[in-house]
Amino acid sequence: MKKVLRALLILIPVFLSAQLQSPSEFLGYALGSQFTRHHQVVDYYNYLAKQEQDRVQLMEYGKTNERRPLLLAYVSSKANIENLEEIRSEHLKNTTGEGKSETAIVWLSYNVHGNESVSTEASMQTIYDLLASKSDYLEKTVVIIDPCINPDGRDRYVNWYNQYKNTEYNIDPNSKEHHEGWWSGRSNHYMFDLNRDWAWLTQIESQQRLKQFNRWLPHIHVDFHEQGVDNPYYFAPAAEPFHEVITDFQREFQETVGKNHAKYFDENGWFYFTKEVFDLLYPSYGDTYPTYNGGIGMTYEQGGSGRAGLGITTRIGDTLTLKDRIAHHHTTGLSTVEVASKNVEKLNNEFKKFYEDKKYKYKTYVLNGNPDKLRALEKLLSAHEIEYGYGQSGNAKGFSYLRNKPGYTAMTDNTMIISSDQPKSTLVKVLFEPQAKLSDSVTYDITAWSLPYAYGLDAIATENIIISQTNRPDSSILNNITTDAYAYITDWNSMEDAKFLATLLKEKIKVRFANQPFVLEGVSHKRGSLIITKSDNRMHLDFTGALKKVSENYPTKKLHVAKTGFVDSGKDFGSSSVAMIPDLKIAVLSGEPTSTLRFGEIWHFFEQQLNYPITVLDASYFDKVNISQYDVLVFPDGYQYHDFLKENTFKKIKDWVKDGGRLIALGGAIDGLAKDDAFGISKKETEKDTIPNLESFEGSQRERIKSAITGAIFKATVDNTNPLAYGYDDTYFTLKLGDRAYNYLQKGNAVYLDKKANVPISGFAGSEAQKKIDETLIYGMEQIGKGQVVYMVDNPLFRGFWENGKLFFANALFMLN
Repeated sequence: MKKVLRALLILIPVFLSAQLQSPSEFLGYALGSQFTRHHQVVDYYNYLAKQEQDRVQLMEYGKTNERRPLLLAYVSSKANIENLEEIRSEHLKNTTGEGKSETAIVWLSYNVHGNESVSTEASMQTIYDLLASKSDYLEKTVVIIDPCINPDGRDRYVNWYNQYKNTEYNIDPNSKEHHEGWWSGRSNHYMFDLNRDWAWLTQIESQQRLKQFNRWLPHIHVDFHEQGVDNPYYFAPAAEPFHEVITDFQREFQETVGKNHAKYFDENGWFYFTKEVFDLLYPSYGDTYPTYNGGIGMTYEQGGSGRAGLGITTRIGDTLTLKDRIAHHHTTGLSTVEVASKNVEKLNNEFKKFYEDKKYKYKTYVLNGNPDKLRALEKLLSAHEIEYGYGQSGNAKGFSYLRNKPGYTAMTDNTMIISSDQPKSTLVKVLFEPQAKLSDSVTYDITAWSLPYAYGLDAIATENIIISQTNRPDSSILNNITTDAYAYITDWNSMEDAKFLATLLKEKIKVRFANQPFVLEGVSHKRGSLIITKSDNRMHLDFTGALKKVSENYPTKKLHVAKTGFVDSGKDFGSSSVAMIPDLKIAVLSGEPTSTLRFGEIWHFFEQQLNYPITVLDASYFDKVNISQYDVLVFPDGYQYHDFLKENTFKKIKDWVKDGGRLIALGGAIDGLAKDDAFGISKKETEKDTIPNLESFEGSQRERIKSAITGAIFKATVDNTNPLAYGYDDTYFTLKLGDRAYNYLQKGNAVYLDKKANVPISGFAGSEAQKKIDETLIYGMEQIGKGQVVYMVDNPLFRGFWENGKLFFANALFMLN
């Protein structure tokens, strides 16, 4: 009888798999013979959840900008799914040392880059096989599958490919189907790279995903990617540099996983590589962020990406097909779950150890500064579930970020206190440490990101624990908006002020700004202060009501009531030094020659941060546009401006500026302007070494790093009498992404590196690169005829997270006459 029961138990999974449709059966075509649109993927996951209610839970955790659903599938045994919430709760108790979890949590994330499209296809085969043939992996494992992190980008690629591919796909790399256009499927709707947004959370997909990630904090997180067509498969262990907070176990377990993958790849004769290229340092990746939260974070990279299509010939003459690519990601996905299922106890014990007290040097981070910037930081910390509090009286001593040496700061009840004595202590160290320790200067991404610099806050890192209080004083203000006021005055020193101004302009409220500091009724006001007069708005049908409505939407915004325009000192409100801010019509260039990512940062800035309308002009028809109807034209960073700015286009732009237009050129766009004497910007030339380089071929990469800046922070000087720098102090910490360098302007230098300011405060800059950027421009402006050109060498909007740079961009829009 026992033998019969055993036989029946063995047959049950086979019977279930016979009833359950594979992806190919459900979709009606062999998986890998076509690209699957996102709605079809959603349909398949819904089908599985319906057919396998005991073993699959499906949840929609949000929607994209283009209203596509974001899904998570929870896959496990019947018993585990019935107790899913209890498993989650017990697992999270490990962060406080109280958990007794007996389950491993594995999170598999697919298609963060939309045109790295194989991974979503592989996800469908992976979940099917977990249910149909690998269910033994699920007895002590909960697998969380995000089949597509970036549905908007994926569908952009899939729709493009389906439009342009040959009826029988063409493996010739020269064929159109292997050459996406400028607007590729890699990024999300706003052209942001979601794989660089885990820590900064600027995008709606990241914000919604992290809420669920923090509910689970998985033991293992895998981010599935693709790389160049000619590259073999990459899997863990990762390359140096590893951040110093990464534990020995996290390193060792990557090795364990990698060896298991290698076993299957060796059996199939597939090529792969490990310990190269992809490091574990920058905190905003899908491998590093989970690692800094106690998990084993890993990137898997299949050769292919947007060029590969359904099949392509590689450099060595092999044919790489979508089916090949699916097989590789499918294998590593199942292999990962297998390793987790065999190491449940070890994963839980080590996860618990990760959250034990850490002996980090800095025990507390103390931050003072602009209340708006502190509130912006609060929002980010809350999203990461990082605990913070507020100060009391006294001084904090330690490393001063502002001075780059020991110092102190006074504490008040508005001082933010962030202690490393909390569950997220490792993430706190990584995000706030003044200087990340580099075990290798050759890195995949930027090497500096410290949040006090990014948010423009005066910070002290102290080796002492400072006790904080939970509640901050209520900062909301009830402004007195009356009909008998002469004017209302408010500050200009944060992005919140820029958003307030944009809202006023959209409500058709006229606003002036002060080009000189002034004192009125005993209150001092700085350059850039906004002045809203009743006289300017006398034609507004409901000026008082509209201003009151806007004020209520900005409850921390103080409006000083002025009974007169006759100032105590400075310039009266009727002076030419008090200028009107026009309701600007702004255009932004897109398409080649711009960078998609840099264009996306500007697009997102206007639509999701500043909330101010823009017109997007594509380079393909720019010459046909009458640009005289626009007040401001923005040229994003890019690479081919010399090709775009041909003689007629160049003349058109010069004439427009001379007639009163304002051109804002960022990064590579400046190169295109520097070729003409009409613009006062010039590249800095450095002496080239004429002695032959006798370095070995192997050492040449190390030699090249001398000329690189891998995302480092420098302390720049600010002329805050320049309208481009209103609202800033006399120093600014700029994030440099490379060694692009321009000489000072004849006048109008707003932010620049002084002599010997070329050594980074944080991050890596090679010795030759430091020489090149010595005494160079960061931000500046020049008057040309009736108009202006604004030069932004460094990117103030980089990845949307460099909060302290954003007001420079707002100044370029609103503060120039």
